[in-house]
Amino acid sequence: MSGHCTQAFLALLKSDQEKPPPLLAHRSSKWFLLTTVCIAVFTDIFLYGIIVPVIPFALTKRANVAEEDVQRWVSVLLAVYGAALLAAAPVCGWLADRSTSRRMPLLVGLLALAGSTLMLCFGNTIGVLVAGRILQGVSAAIVWTVGLALLVDTVGQKEVGQVMGFVSISMSIAILVAPLLGGVVYDRGGYYSVYYMAFALIVLDIILRIAMVEKKVAHKWDTAAVPTSAPSPAEKEGKVPLPLPQREDSWLPHPDSSLHSMLSEKKVEKKWSIEDGPRPETETPPNERRTQQISPLSNADTIVEEPETGVAEAPSHTNSLSCCQPQPDNSSTTVPAEVRKRPPIVILLSSRRLLSALYCALVQSALLTAWDAVLPLRVSSLFGWHSLGAGLIFLPLVLPSLIAPLVGAFSDRYGARLPATIGFVLSMPFLILLRLVDGGGTQQIVILCVLLALLGTALTIVLTPLLAEITYILKAKEEHHPGLFGEKGAYAQAYGLFNCAFAGGMLVGPLWAGFVVEKSGWATMCLSLGILSVVTAIPAFLFTNGWVGGRKPGEADEDQQRP
Repeated sequence: MSGHCTQAFLALLKSDQEKPPPLLAHRSSKWFLLTTVCIAVFTDIFLYGIIVPVIPFALTKRANVAEEDVQRWVSVLLAVYGAALLAAAPVCGWLADRSTSRRMPLLVGLLALAGSTLMLCFGNTIGVLVAGRILQGVSAAIVWTVGLALLVDTVGQKEVGQVMGFVSISMSIAILVAPLLGGVVYDRGGYYSVYYMAFALIVLDIILRIAMVEKKVAHKWDTAAVPTSAPSPAEKEGKVPLPLPQREDSWLPHPDSSLHSMLSEKKVEKKWSIEDGPRPETETPPNERRTQQISPLSNADTIVEEPETGVAEAPSHTNSLSCCQPQPDNSSTTVPAEVRKRPPIVILLSSRRLLSALYCALVQSALLTAWDAVLPLRVSSLFGWHSLGAGLIFLPLVLPSLIAPLVGAFSDRYGARLPATIGFVLSMPFLILLRLVDGGGTQQIVILCVLLALLGTALTIVLTPLLAEITYILKAKEEHHPGLFGEKGAYAQAYGLFNCAFAGGMLVGPLWAGFVVEKSGWATMCLSLGILSVVTAIPAFLFTNGWVGGRKPGEADEDQQRP
C-alpha cells in the first residue's frame, strides 16, 4: 500500500512523463491555479499574523522578557520578517524568471515555511524566535514572487486586476482570521494549540502545490494530442480529401493552403508570347523573377533568384516570409544591443512609474501593518482586553477587503490612478481621527471600530490597483520594446521588487508605530501616519498609469518610449 502511495506521489511531482497526469484539465485550470496561489498567500499571511496577539504574552511567559521590554521585542519580531522578505524577494524573482518551473520554487518555499513554524512553535529564546521569523520572511518572498508571476502566466494581462483582487481577499482574510483565531485558540487551548492550526494549513498547502500543473507544462500534452474532431461523412466516403499531415519542423506551407498557391502561381500562369502584344506591366520577365522563401530561423526577408528553368533554389535558413511572422506594432521601437545586456531589474528600476508604484506599496504596507505592533497593547491598556480582544479588534480593519475584486475590475477598465489616489487621500482623516481614542468605555470602542473599518476600506482601494499596476507597467514596456526582457519575461522579478517594497512597509510600519508610541504617544503616532498617507497621494496621482501631464491620446508615456 505504501509503495503505491509513493509511486502516486512521485507521479505527481514528475512533469515530463509521456502520459498526461490524471485530471490534467482540472489541475491546470485557471481556477485551480488561482485557488492554489490564494491558499499559498493565505497560509503565509496566516502564519505571519497568528502570533500577533500571542507574542506579547508568549514573550513574558516563554522567553522571560521583562514587561517593559515587550513593546520593543514585539516590534523587532514583526520587523525582521519584513527585513527578510525585503532581502530575499529580488533574489527569488531573479531565480524564478530563469527557472523552467514555477511549482518547484513554491514547494521549496513551503518547506522553509514549515521549518520556520517549527522554530517559532518550540523556540523559547529570543534568538530562536528571531531566526524563525527571518526564515518565515524568506518563505513569504518565494510565495509572493513566484505565486503572482504564476497567476500572470495563467490568466494573461487582461484579467490581472480582478485576479489580484482575489489575492487581496485571501491576504486580507488571513490578516483578519489569523489574529482572531490566534487569540481565541491561545485563550482557550493554550500556546501549542495555536500551532496545530498552522501545521494543518501547511498540510493542505502541500497537497495543492503538488497537485497543480502549470499551463505551459499542460500545453505539451495538448500539442502532442491527436485532434479530436472526427472526419465528416464526405471525408469518410472519399469525396473530400483528408488534409495531409504536416511536420512541425517543415518550412513549407500545406499544399492546399492559399500560401502554397501564392508561391506556386508561377507554375500554372499563362506564359507571355510575342503574339500576345506588349508584355503586361504587372508581369515580371522570367529572368528577373524572384520569390521569397520561408524560414523559421529569421525574421529578415531574403530574396532568392529563380533560374529560368523554373526550379527554385534550395531555401536558405536565413530567409523568411513576413506574412508568417507576427508583426510588431508600428509604435514599437527596436531595443539597442547595450540595453538588452542590462539585467531586467536595472531596466525596471529606471522606470519612474514603477518606482512610484513601489513607494506607494511600501507606504500602504506600512499603514496596514503598523497596527500589529500597537493595537493589541492599546486595547489591553484602555479596555482591559486580553488575547481574544486583541484578535477581534482587527476584524473591522480587514473586513472591507472583500470589495477587492470589484476594485481590481475597476482598475482593469479605468486604470489604477484614480483608486490609488483616492485611497491615500481618504486614509488621512481616518488616521488622524484615531487620536480621539484615548479612554475606556463603549463609546470609545465604537469610535475605534468605525474608524478602523473606514481606514481598512481606504487601504483596500489602494492595494489592489498597485498589484495590477506592476503588470500594466511590464505590458506597456513590452508592447513598445518587444523582447526587452527576453523570452521568459520579467514578471517574477517585477513582483519581487513589489514584495521588496511591501516588505519594506512591513519593516517600517511596526517600527514606526511602536517607537513613536513609546517616545511621543498614541496621538503623535496617528498624526504622523496621516501626514504620510496624504503625502503619498501626490506620486500616486502623478505617476500611476504614466506621467499625468506628459501623455497625449495614442502616444506612449516617457517610460514606454525609453527602455
